[in-house]
Amino acid sequence: MGNHHRFAVVTGASSGIGAVYAERMAERGYDLILVARRRDRLEDIAKRIEVKTSRAVEIVTADLADAKDLLRIEALLTKREDIDVLINNAGLGALGPTSKVPADALENLIKINVLALTRLTHAVLPGFLRRDSGTIINIASIIGVMPTPSGAGYSGSKAYVLNFTRSLQMELAKTNVVVQAVLPGPVRTEFFEATGLSEAPFPNELFMSAEELVDTALQAWEQGDLICFPSLEDASFWTAFEDSRTALSRALMKSGRPATRYSRATR
Repeated sequence: MGNHHRFAVVTGASSGIGAVYAERMAERGYDLILVARRRDRLEDIAKRIEVKTSRAVEIVTADLADAKDLLRIEALLTKREDIDVLINNAGLGALGPTSKVPADALENLIKINVLALTRLTHAVLPGFLRRDSGTIINIASIIGVMPTPSGAGYSGSKAYVLNFTRSLQMELAKTNVVVQAVLPGPVRTEFFEATGLSEAPFPNELFMSAEELVDTALQAWEQGDLICFPSLEDASFWTAFEDSRTALSRALMKSGRPATRYSRATR
């Protein structure tokens, strides 16, 4: 998977999962384009990676919830022919009862978790298809398949990431463009602090370090696992989930008539 003068783009690269992805991709021989809001942190990470790996690191300060900044990053990805990997890691939580979470916080969550991920993916796809190579890694969450109270916006956004990724995988099945979804559980990062929670709503033993998560997800990528639940020991649970979804899909397409249990509504 080594590349000569090929770039990996990592969003949300100033801390946590994004910072670890940046370091690991550099160790694999990729030069980097790191995107985040905090320039001072990006500069520190870039210096550390350059010293450790001798790879080139470009930093781009941007708030992906800001329309102008997002368009600027889109333009960058569209014009570059040397980008081989896009890691859509930037994300927000906005956790809490939906009626009490500020509407602006929910809007920002959607802008970053859904809109930015979608538009940046759309920006790199033409070049990837033209070259018939490239990888997109979308960071989702286990909450995308397990809706919970106090996480409606976050859960909905991560369900979007999973379905968006699965649909792209189907679209691109006959190409050499790879799209992976990573669905971690709790990770030891600044995530919960950033949501304003005084403490994480999970026991400590459920937490994985950012390093463990990224190393596991990259191992999954290298062995061709395009849906990665890093802490899932028995993969048959995901297979059963997919089999149930397929069975439901087939049942939904058998008839365009109202179901008999709703027959009174059609009289």
